[in-house]
Amino acid sequence: MNKKWTVRETPPQNFFDEHPELPAIVSTLLYHRQLRTQKEIDEFLDPDYSQNVHSPFLFKDMEKAVTRIMRAIETNERVTVHGDYDADGVSSAVIMTAIFRALNYTNFSVFLPHRETDGYGLNLNTVKLLADEGTKLVITCDCGISNTPEVELANSLNIDVIITDHHSIPAIVPPAYAIIHPKLPNETYPDQTLCGGAVAFKLTQGILETHKRTNELLPNGQTHDALEKWLLDMVAIASVADMVPLLGETRTLTKYGLIVLNKTRRIGLQKLLLEARLMENDGSLKREIDADTIGFRIAPRINAAGRMGHANVAYKLLVAESGADAIDLAFELNNNNNERQKKTEEYVSEATGQIKIDPSAPILFVISENWATGIVGLIASRLKEKYSKPVIALTYNQGQIVGSGRSIEGFNMIANLQSMPECFIKFGGHPMACGFTLKTLESVAEFKEKLTTKFLEQTKNLNMTPVLNIDAELTLEDVKWELYDVLDKFKPFGQGNPKPRYLARGITVVNLETMGKDGKHLRINVKHHTPRIRKIIGWNLCGNGNGGNGNGVNWSKELKIGDKIDIVFEVDINEWNGNRELQLLIVDLKKV
Repeated sequence: MNKKWTVRETPPQNFFDEHPELPAIVSTLLYHRQLRTQKEIDEFLDPDYSQNVHSPFLFKDMEKAVTRIMRAIETNERVTVHGDYDADGVSSAVIMTAIFRALNYTNFSVFLPHRETDGYGLNLNTVKLLADEGTKLVITCDCGISNTPEVELANSLNIDVIITDHHSIPAIVPPAYAIIHPKLPNETYPDQTLCGGAVAFKLTQGILETHKRTNELLPNGQTHDALEKWLLDMVAIASVADMVPLLGETRTLTKYGLIVLNKTRRIGLQKLLLEARLMENDGSLKREIDADTIGFRIAPRINAAGRMGHANVAYKLLVAESGADAIDLAFELNNNNNERQKKTEEYVSEATGQIKIDPSAPILFVISENWATGIVGLIASRLKEKYSKPVIALTYNQGQIVGSGRSIEGFNMIANLQSMPECFIKFGGHPMACGFTLKTLESVAEFKEKLTTKFLEQTKNLNMTPVLNIDAELTLEDVKWELYDVLDKFKPFGQGNPKPRYLARGITVVNLETMGKDGKHLRINVKHHTPRIRKIIGWNLCGNGNGGNGNGVNWSKELKIGDKIDIVFEVDINEWNGNRELQLLIVDLKKV
């Protein structure tokens, strides 16, 4: 679907006057990100770990949770960390493992659910299993807030449950011993956008602060501050992978986490970087690891474990202490990711064929009994990007219908699921994404009808044409190293802080050629207001049919030398053989 291009408003002159030390483009971008006060701007441009990371004890249940964990350690109670099968949940479990290892506490275990046999979050069978194993305390990571029956069962079996989570709050909150959740009603914590890994990190901060009051060092000989900082690589991976806004405290944690990630001591992570061809054999990095590296190279490999097999592979890799074990696990994880990529392309192609039967549907529903449950979320995500409509992807799992949804701005997916609980065995998620299990096969038609009706009711007065927001209009002659260097302070980019996008009008095509093994990508040589030739790159601009930036148009055939085009683009760096050049990446284009 063609997008409506909207160049954001120019800030009022008084905003520029209040910040004369900043270049105009920087002031403009800050204004667009709702950063208006000097305090907000300083925290954004120069985050300070000592100033911009909040005390964990601002969580109203933190003292209670830490006290319960310390009591469990003192009395040698069996503790189980219950994580999740995605990168956020795995990272959370790795963070909790690190704190128990540092305290030399061995009477703990980690349970990561299997996507197909266990499903998301706690389930009743797991609670019974943990009780049989003697567990007295369960700490959930990146899950638990939607598990009221399971927590009630745990209580009846004399198991205390500490929930650490960040997902949407249900109508009934579980009767847990303590809940560390930034969105909880009446919660006192100042930042509501933390991911699951960051919430688990806050709990470890609380444990470290408490232990430090009476101990100079941790039992493993490490300082408390050193352990805390070395955990930040997992927080950065979790935050980027789970696509939470990279603003406020999350931005600070992620920025410092990237510093740690670029010199990580984790043997497993080093081997994973080798497999991903991000690291040389001598241990040096081929290029700096940034948020894009996490989002496109690291997180998909961690997620692939839970999608194609069991998340334990990723967890064991990230906590590995043996190089030999790490090599085998990294190889397995990389193979999982390759298989995941292959299956995703196959399933998306099949799902696209279903949509062509009724492309005008307000919400796109696709279903197959053959799709792996770990891939349906990727199907929904890819189709949502291609068609700019909410998508529900469904598959069969052990006689049940499970699904994943992705939404668009203006339609809160999880809120609408919460309004029809009669359709589901279980569900959870965010405004823009959800996962669920339907009660019966017959529930599919009921669910489809109800969700479509709600979408039509809630959007009838809204213009649902997708909007491409543009930060500023530039000429290609404006794109210089000085511009890139100034914008370097805006990193890490991600949710809430997207890469700046610019509009250039009336560019002349000088030459063009396809790129890539399948000729899906396009390199265009262009000129603007001077004779200087610039190279611009467009990924998936050659009409491969599965999305990309070209809206299904094969621009290699649509364009010819001498044509005038308008482009929306991002500025990046291309590095090869020690060379660096500015690279202009097409987000969207139109023929004039």
